[in-house]
Amino acid sequence: MSRPPRGTLPGVSAPAPDFPTFPARTFLPAFLLGWGLGTALTFALRTLGGALLTSPCQGHTLLALLLPLLMGPGGLAFTAAHWRRPRRAALGLGLVVASLLPALYVGARDIAVLRGEGCAGGYIVFASAGGSSVSTLSLPAGSARDLTGRVGGYTPGTHPGVFTLEAQSSTPGLQVSLPRTTVRAGEVFPVRITAVPSAGVNTYTVGVRATTTQDGRTATASSSLEVDVRPAPRP
Repeated sequence: MSRPPRGTLPGVSAPAPDFPTFPARTFLPAFLLGWGLGTALTFALRTLGGALLTSPCQGHTLLALLLPLLMGPGGLAFTAAHWRRPRRAALGLGLVVASLLPALYVGARDIAVLRGEGCAGGYIVFASAGGSSVSTLSLPAGSARDLTGRVGGYTPGTHPGVFTLEAQSSTPGLQVSLPRTTVRAGEVFPVRITAVPSAGVNTYTVGVRATTTQDGRTATASSSLEVDVRPAPRP
């Protein structure tokens, strides 16, 4: 036969824990107040930051993510600290919701605009003859492979200038040939990678770098490929 919990009389059940209640007439106004404060703070900081940041790229990503990162965890901590006080808990939950909508939604849109303007940097997309992108390649010594490259991360509207291409290789045994040395953003260009017959069996890195200058600023796009050089087939 089990004993009753200490501090209770036999036949009398232990008291239920005292959980707070959140009536709608108390919860809803405080929740809307927290959401309204978060929304107002989002657009106020966005407007102020846009006026103070003179660079088209620098600082804008931090500005877009600052409030979602502060209001979300901060609102949850505030709610947890005041969970027995319905009005304060509802205020914190309102801040949490505001960190998602509109703060995170607006921040994601701002980051998408920055990427479209080339603020996220550029890259080179390598693709096989079939059109699928590749990041690794296997070549027998003494053979070659034709690929295509494309300058991504920039658009002809944001960077209308010409990009100068430069081949890069970590070993003399792998050669990167670029029939074209200048391209525009988004334009496809041919790339040939050759493993010379004397290339050692190993994994090497090759790449292509593209640079352009616009309004005194240099924009760069680069990517690399891992090439696994295998022994040449026996005759």
